[in-house]
Amino acid sequence: MTPPSATPEPTVAALQLRARLYARIRAFFAERGVLEVETPILSAAGNTEPNIESFCTTFGGHLDAGSRQRWLRTSPEYPLKRLLAAGIGDCYELGRVFRDGEAGRRHNPEFTMLEWYRVGWDHLRLADETVELVQAALALLGRRAEVTRSSYREWFADVLGLDPFTASIEQLRAPLADVRIDAGELSRDDWLDLLITHRLQPEIARDRIAVIHDFPATQCALARIRAGEPPLAERFELYLGPYELANGYHELNDAAEQRVRFERDNARRRARGQRELPLDERLLAVLDRLPACAGVALGVERLLMCLAQTDDIRDVLAFGFAQA
Repeated sequence: MTPPSATPEPTVAALQLRARLYARIRAFFAERGVLEVETPILSAAGNTEPNIESFCTTFGGHLDAGSRQRWLRTSPEYPLKRLLAAGIGDCYELGRVFRDGEAGRRHNPEFTMLEWYRVGWDHLRLADETVELVQAALALLGRRAEVTRSSYREWFADVLGLDPFTASIEQLRAPLADVRIDAGELSRDDWLDLLITHRLQPEIARDRIAVIHDFPATQCALARIRAGEPPLAERFELYLGPYELANGYHELNDAAEQRVRFERDNARRRARGQRELPLDERLLAVLDRLPACAGVALGVERLLMCLAQTDDIRDVLAFGFAQA
């Protein structure tokens, strides 16, 4: 029998970099008095977001243990909010999450997410702290990035000369004329997302952190909506070069509104022929008690890819999905 080959040197370096990053993250939050917590990976509820697919498994033990059907979490958001509603205060989790779908150079179905919440903060203040964390990670390698901040509307206007809130579908499609796209059932938000991934993100310099804030209200997910013309989702995304690293919200704490959004997600799932998912009733039961807060999720592998200056996620994993 041929013995397995030794771990290649680049993998050792990647594991060492990951360990250094984890230590820096934990020190960062310890310095700020943010509590590290651990929440369940298996849940009786699923993530209804139509663009995210969950893994499902079945519990084979005693029936009185609870729901037999369980979903591997796509983020720790719902249980973290339950802890916040119980009064735990500022907290974070660094742990594995799972999303069914792509595997290859840019995605791995199992990956690490850092998610944290700040009580009494809005999304703009949390965006500033997210910049500080990313700068602290870059400092591990003696690097620092330029920081730019703009609204969603300003970003589209500056790069494409388009107003994302008023442009027609034809105007949104025009910059993508050379991209092969099945336009059959694409919504306005789908076209906006395609413009971001194909035209806006690639223009961000690799040594630049770009913070984009105040999204269309139709892209609110779990964020508050600020009244105005147009109404805006109090949400931000942070990019380091062409990579989206983090997505944050001024968190919604209205259970009735959140239920409407979950049910709307499931309606979109039905229309697409996707499986409907059970709502997180435990979250909805306490969401009205969620304190005013902001939260953000950051993809650790994406950050590691930027630190290692690689475009292949497998370079920062001990074993990619095909070798797991």
